[in-house]
Amino acid sequence: MGGLLNGSDVSSEARARLGKNASDYVWAAAAIGSQNAASYQLATESPVMAIGGFNGSDPSPAPAQFKQYVQEGKIHYFLSGGTGPGGGQGTASEISSWVAKNFTEVTVDGATFYDLTKPRSSEN
Repeated sequence: MGGLLNGSDVSSEARARLGKNASDYVWAAAAIGSQNAASYQLATESPVMAIGGFNGSDPSPAPAQFKQYVQEGKIHYFLSGGTGPGGGQGTASEISSWVAKNFTEVTVDGATFYDLTKPRSSEN
């Protein structure tokens, strides 16, 4: 499965990484835009949060709410990329920048994930 409505192609390695311990989290991952999130959700059969709604431009969740979910251990990975028409600006951009600044990057088959359980420093 992959490429759905310009969503991401999900490799077997990415499926395995996202699926491991997925039931320990409310969301196995978060991704910008529902098209990108849907590709991963369908491939892994695990919940994936769509940041910014359909095309990444909606202000949901608010950055403070996203940070709270991360601090509460509700989201395992942030999936970089997949920015739809509105994904490069506003709330989605703010969340992406915060994640990139504060969490450990993992590359899986050319896709960039951030492990939200492994902060770069103690101050997020």
